[in-house]
Amino acid sequence: MAVTSLVPNLPARDPLALARFYEAVFGLKVDFDMGWIAFLGIPGATGTRLQLAAEGGSGTDLPAISIGVDDLDVTLERLKATGHQPVYGPVTEPWGVRRFYLRDPEGNLVNVVTHD
Repeated sequence: MAVTSLVPNLPARDPLALARFYEAVFGLKVDFDMGWIAFLGIPGATGTRLQLAAEGGSGTDLPAISIGVDDLDVTLERLKATGHQPVYGPVTEPWGVRRFYLRDPEGNLVNVVTHD
């Protein structure tokens, strides 16, 4: 037996509307939409990781998901363009990552991180 994928599920009253938020901020693409569920993908990328933790680090709440980006500043600008602000950071953490937290329109806590 081999695990072939890990896919986080975020709750959403309107999955396609929430998908549009993630498209606007992260450039993810809707691969499939059934009305009650929307699948988002990373264009041209593969690989998934499951993280298990008791807290988010630096005394923060545990986010529902962590999304790695190659340019935190551009992602922050894209977040602000949607009318949202980070709820933590941006900050460089003692373990060497730079990150911020956001709350998506459904209230899910998201860790946005880069490994400069």
